[in-house]
Amino acid sequence: MSRRWIWLLVLLLPGSLGVAWWVIQSRPAPEPVVTQITDIVPPHWVEEAQCQSCHSAAFADWQGSHHQLAMQPATEQSVLGDFSGQQVDSDTESHQFLRQDDAFVVRTPGADGQPADFKVAYTFGLEPLQQYLLELPGGRMQAHGMAWDTQQQAWFHLYEGQGVDHQDRLHWTGNQQNANFMCIECHTSDFQRDYDAAGDTFASHWKALGVGCQSCHGPAAEHLDWAEKNSAGATPMPKQQEGSMGFAASLAIAPAEEVQVCARCHSRRAPLDDGYQHGNALMDDFLPSILSADLYEVDGKIKEEVFEYGSFKQSKMYIAGVICSDCHNSHSGELRATGNGVCTQCHNGNAQPIRLAIQGSGLQSKNYDSPTHHNHPNGSPGAQCINCHMPGKLYMTNDLRHDHSFTSPNPPQALELGHTDACLGCHQQVAAEQIVAQFLAQYPDAEPRDGGYAQDLAAARDGKPGAVAGLLRQLTRDDQPAIRVATLVSELPRYPSLTALQHLANAAQHPDPSVRVAAVNSLPALASEAQLMELLAPLAGDPIRAVRLAVAWQLAQLPPPLRAGLTAWPVLQAEYEQVQNNLLERADAHFNLAMLYQLSGREDQVEGALREALVRDAAFFPAVVMQAQWQEQYLRLPRVGLTLLHKAVTAHPQEPSLHYALGLALVRQGNLADALPAFTQAQQLAPDNPDYTYVLAIALHDSGKPEQARQLLRKQLAADPANRQLRLALVSYLGATAAEAVLLMEQLREQNPDDPAIVRM
Repeated sequence: MSRRWIWLLVLLLPGSLGVAWWVIQSRPAPEPVVTQITDIVPPHWVEEAQCQSCHSAAFADWQGSHHQLAMQPATEQSVLGDFSGQQVDSDTESHQFLRQDDAFVVRTPGADGQPADFKVAYTFGLEPLQQYLLELPGGRMQAHGMAWDTQQQAWFHLYEGQGVDHQDRLHWTGNQQNANFMCIECHTSDFQRDYDAAGDTFASHWKALGVGCQSCHGPAAEHLDWAEKNSAGATPMPKQQEGSMGFAASLAIAPAEEVQVCARCHSRRAPLDDGYQHGNALMDDFLPSILSADLYEVDGKIKEEVFEYGSFKQSKMYIAGVICSDCHNSHSGELRATGNGVCTQCHNGNAQPIRLAIQGSGLQSKNYDSPTHHNHPNGSPGAQCINCHMPGKLYMTNDLRHDHSFTSPNPPQALELGHTDACLGCHQQVAAEQIVAQFLAQYPDAEPRDGGYAQDLAAARDGKPGAVAGLLRQLTRDDQPAIRVATLVSELPRYPSLTALQHLANAAQHPDPSVRVAAVNSLPALASEAQLMELLAPLAGDPIRAVRLAVAWQLAQLPPPLRAGLTAWPVLQAEYEQVQNNLLERADAHFNLAMLYQLSGREDQVEGALREALVRDAAFFPAVVMQAQWQEQYLRLPRVGLTLLHKAVTAHPQEPSLHYALGLALVRQGNLADALPAFTQAQQLAPDNPDYTYVLAIALHDSGKPEQARQLLRKQLAADPANRQLRLALVSYLGATAAEAVLLMEQLREQNPDDPAIVRM
């Protein structure tokens, strides 16, 4: 079964300037069914000052909040940084901050590396740092890499020490710092990127700067009509508008919907459109990340910049029905109480939740704000709930973000599994073993409160004995948070069996769309093409767009005759294509279109899409590789393909994927001798990449160096015991009867006794 890669952008919002690539191994997904309704006028927006007359308290809370002031024109009042002419040097460039008449100006290297003056158009954020958006041609707003530390009253570079200059993808002039795509949506109300692919320009616009009332509640024009008619005693609103008071949903956002509304910005997610639609489910407009090993620690705590949603959705708080506004004032953003008061709203001697809708059966009646509970002096950092149950991490250099999974400290497990821990983090001056001993003395009966989730997930990722048993144990729990189910499901492809396939089939029908997406992405590794078609067909009409897109990507890679009977396929394909067309400012969207064109028989459009990808980002290496492969395999111009790869390797000698692609191209042309150095270079640049190790081992073996191949596989397998491909390759090169091979297969049996390779023995 052919495999391909779809590259989906994962935004770091709000306020993030970095970009992470989320690679999903799967096939094209069915497109959502879109019905055009032309006789309904969409709801429209109003000036938000009108909200004040009826909602004075909420409006007063909102005034001056981080939401209201998230993005402001650069003025004397809004600019917090020192623009008195100060020059600041980062590790690669010099920057000067000036006033020119009424304008705020940054003298800084542009895209050509030469210093020039750029006007600050808008401020971004308030504290602990403020960033600045500079104007570039084509309607682009770019976030400069220098930011103002509002606490230290000093400039600092977000990527200090990382060698970011005008040639780097993280330079402020590049696509990775384009605020039109990356940032502004979560700092304004009703933002539209409005990108013109033909001219490569933006005509971006918004209804209001800052996050206002209608950002969360939706357009308010019909609400004003409702309010006027009800206050005047006039003709009542139509029945269908009574409950919503003129809003698409309701003025009072339902608890079940509130977390999704907040997650539009407070999550790490990929966009599926130009903005979002009020009333849509979150995953109709965005694809949130799961708890992948690169983003979250094995116990679910935050690792990379992921914001609050993914953490909170796995918490016992979320499962009990707690929502964001139980702890935070939705309009001011401030906590509902100071100190431990926000927690003792529910965790108190009465064991009564703050709202009746919160499930309080798990609450215990005790004084949590007492040394008898936290074993620290009152008033000390250890007496604060958040320091133990919501440990924080610094992002963007000085921005402390608290973990929202609400874990409990467990130093013994942290040492065993290698994740962070509140006790170990606070008491770094004390030996870890001493902290563990003290913890066990104070809490002799302490057990992880996740039902073994972290232990079993770690065993699966590390290839320990019982790996599959642990995965299945966690998947059969009826109290497992959906985002953890999705994470566990994504681990199953490493452990093939009929049982694992059945679990994926069940997950494809899970009520939570994140689980269905994870199942769809995992199925191709375990299912035959016929099985895949049978399991995916019922999801072609899934009500959630992100699920349909995942299905479409898988179906697109199946042989056309196999999906010929699926009447929904043309609609699915069209929707998938439309989503990519919504994101044409990004290189990855053009790359995805190129793959879709190839798979759908539109070969004449492939090269154009790849060229457009490289216009958007000349260092988007998947497009470089596919362009070379297209020359070689479709146009039958192998020399041209090789030339493209050689040029790319020369321009980017530290990029392992280019060396790897060059090696594969040389092998296809029968030149293993020249391919071997290319594979070696790729593996040395990315020694943790198992694919590079696997192919290099094959090349070494086929070049008459079998012991080098075996040694390489042994070393990589020791670092990644769960890698089945490396294990079976080493067994093959050892010979099935060799003592070492027998041991390797016995270890595989301990991991996954139903593995097909074990069953066949």
